[in-house]
Amino acid sequence: MSATRMQLLSARNVRLFNRGRSELSAGVRSPTSPALWSPSPGRALSGLSATRRGLPKEKMPENGASARAKVLTLDTMNPAVKKVEYAVRGPIVQRAVELERELSEGIKKPFTEVIKANIGDAHAMGQQPITFFRQVLALCSYPELLNDSTFPEDSKSRARRILQSCGGNSMGSYSASQGIDAVRQDVARYIERRDGGVPCDPDDVYLTTGASDGIVTMLKLLVCGKGATRTGVMISIPQYPLYSAALAELDAVQINYYLNEEKCWSLDISELQRALDEARRHCNPRALCIINPGNPTGQVQSRQCIEDVIRFAAQERLFLMADEVYQDNVYADGCRFHSFKKVLFEMGPEYSDTVELASFHSTSKCYMGECGFRGGYMEIINMDEEVRAQLSKLVSVRLCPPVPGQALMDLVVNPPQPGEPSHEKFIKQYLAWLFFGLMELKAVWRNSSRIAC
Repeated sequence: MSATRMQLLSARNVRLFNRGRSELSAGVRSPTSPALWSPSPGRALSGLSATRRGLPKEKMPENGASARAKVLTLDTMNPAVKKVEYAVRGPIVQRAVELERELSEGIKKPFTEVIKANIGDAHAMGQQPITFFRQVLALCSYPELLNDSTFPEDSKSRARRILQSCGGNSMGSYSASQGIDAVRQDVARYIERRDGGVPCDPDDVYLTTGASDGIVTMLKLLVCGKGATRTGVMISIPQYPLYSAALAELDAVQINYYLNEEKCWSLDISELQRALDEARRHCNPRALCIINPGNPTGQVQSRQCIEDVIRFAAQERLFLMADEVYQDNVYADGCRFHSFKKVLFEMGPEYSDTVELASFHSTSKCYMGECGFRGGYMEIINMDEEVRAQLSKLVSVRLCPPVPGQALMDLVVNPPQPGEPSHEKFIKQYLAWLFFGLMELKAVWRNSSRIAC
């Protein structure tokens, strides 16, 4: 080292340098190593403690190694995620799991079992799967079973059709991001039958990971703005917590409109107007979410109510989101499910050509109750073509929905037909589910007239 450079080091720093050198000699490198011990001001200063160098003091764990502060902490994580609450799987459910474990360990309680009413998990509560669905899915998962004579021919033919629609004839391959083309065609035909012939274009159908995936995807497209321009989304109270959780995560404004408990949880347009007018003072309301049949309230909206909601959405320029996953769960006398899409088109071009609508269905509820397969679809109406391109891009990010869920969706919308080998058993199982639903309804409601229709 030159004399000039040596003069830059104070006597105190030289002493510190030598002390640091002797301390490090017990470490990895030898003190004679030129790479480690070439004296320089930087090396000398490295002997100073973190505190003396003005750096945060690192915590020293018991083993003597220096612990580095976490990159991701509660203070540095996405603040929107901390606002998310999801009671369906929250603290009450966690406590229920603890109670179940304690009961299994023989700990005495003033009860003998825990009944979980937090989520509509039909099979977990004892509902039996539909044989035809499981047979076809088994054949698709393990095609060698197609040679097994114990499977009926209609289940085999259905499995072959699904496999032929899969890449490499395997359900283990990716599908198109929008979903398997043949399944979307079957969904479109199902919607047309359900809605009395109202046309459905398969290109408007997106297969999803349960209805939840479609709902969150649409909310992602809708949410924008900051401050007073931040997107507001109208949701019913009581609600299914997916909506409040998704809005919190997306940092959107939750606009509550309240169902009328005194009138069997009915929906009043005056309440929608009240909620909208108040929200416009601090955000930009852009979407109206409707759950029909209701969850958790169970009401079934009348056709007149649906017409009123559509007119309200058209007048106030709101994007309509219709959550219709419980459309088969209608039991009370005089009640009937009306899809928003059907009513929209029957109201004429003034509405059917202008009102933007996304509707959702799922394999998780109703007589199938196949929550774990995560199958579903959404249909979009009157979406801007440039936005549709963005939607296609967004769904492509997650590659594709689970292919077994897509296959199950195909079976739900296209069950065994009269004359096919599996039809009789399918009908018996469906009627058994319907009877079970009626008994549950009677036990819970006591009087079916309490359900708004």
